[in-house]
Amino acid sequence: MLYHLFHWLNEEGYRFPGSRLFEFTTFRVLLGILMSLFITTYYGKKLIKFLQKKQIGESIREEGLAGQESKAGTPTMGGLIIILAIVIPTLLLADLTEIYIQVMLVSTIWMGAIGFIDDYLKLRGKRLAQQKGEVYRKTGKDGLAGWFKILGQVGLGILVGATLYFNSDVKIWREYVGTNPKADSTVFEKQINGKPKYFVESKQVITTIPFVKNHEFNYSKLLPASWRDYTWILYILVVIFIITAVSNGSNLTDGLDGLATGTSAIIGSLLGIFAYASGNLVFADYLNIMYIPGLSELSIYIAALIGACIGFLWYNSYPAQIFMGDTGSLMLGGVIASLAIIVHKELLIPIFCGIFFVESLSVMLQVGYFKYTRKKFGTGRRVFLKAPLHHHYQVKGYHEVKIVTRFWIVTVLLVLLSIVTLKLR
Repeated sequence: MLYHLFHWLNEEGYRFPGSRLFEFTTFRVLLGILMSLFITTYYGKKLIKFLQKKQIGESIREEGLAGQESKAGTPTMGGLIIILAIVIPTLLLADLTEIYIQVMLVSTIWMGAIGFIDDYLKLRGKRLAQQKGEVYRKTGKDGLAGWFKILGQVGLGILVGATLYFNSDVKIWREYVGTNPKADSTVFEKQINGKPKYFVESKQVITTIPFVKNHEFNYSKLLPASWRDYTWILYILVVIFIITAVSNGSNLTDGLDGLATGTSAIIGSLLGIFAYASGNLVFADYLNIMYIPGLSELSIYIAALIGACIGFLWYNSYPAQIFMGDTGSLMLGGVIASLAIIVHKELLIPIFCGIFFVESLSVMLQVGYFKYTRKKFGTGRRVFLKAPLHHHYQVKGYHEVKIVTRFWIVTVLLVLLSIVTLKLR
């Protein structure tokens, strides 16, 4: 809103000191980080006191893990402050007419609402038990029904996929490969480092493939030629799968103080680099990646996301004063998936979201192997001491600070590997 206000004032001839700074994306990126940091650090403390006053605390499942009992009663639903720290700077500083900003705002609120309902139902169950004088014990069946979560994730996948496929403002620029660009009315010229280059706009559903020479893949090639008019169905199904998988992976990762928050901040930094590079014609040309008009504006949203995660980490690091709950973890996974899809880097997700991936995989392996061995031998056996993976290391005796720090280090390495894929083919 501030962006639109100063833009209107400048167009009307009203000049204020520093008002033209809002025309620069880098200035608004820095301001977005600072604003989100302020919201989470200043108002985060107030939220903690409010949640403590209302006795909105976390219930811990009894799993015999070190330090587990001390976490009981810690305020939860802290994801609310992360959502506010993302949405408010974006509304104030970003160009709200950009379709990518609109998609990410909807994704944030959508996934945050699903997580909030889940957290609320868990808290309500706890209070009802207390009113009856019963001892409340948290189980895996508390909160929102699993099918309802999946339904919400599928709904967001349909919305994001359909918008990116059908909206006329979503397009990429492809370098012209013909011999006579000036004879084609769809070709336009751009000066890059003093040299003319020719481009055409494209609506093809293309994504980046790491470590491959041509570096790009068209989804329509997965279908027979006669079915390619239905590529949109395939694309939306892919988007649904990615959003569901990453949001659930983030939710599973949120089991130790600061683990999901710090991991999301690191991944967000990578997506910010991708968005800024793909939204800048000079950088996109140098890196030989697709140029996506309007994508640089998404850097402001990502800056707010990073600032919100870092600010929340101030209170969420060990020993945590507040937990984000499903309100935050489902939301962070959903927006990370949506961002990766928007910047056409969804096939890199198994790399830079490697922690989310192995956490999910550890649960699937544990459950699948246990059921298989119980059916075959009569007694269920386990691959890990406990799943998700971070609990396996807890049972082995590692302090959770060491586990979290090492998972962050692994995420940094995976992020660097993802950056290298821009030029390594």
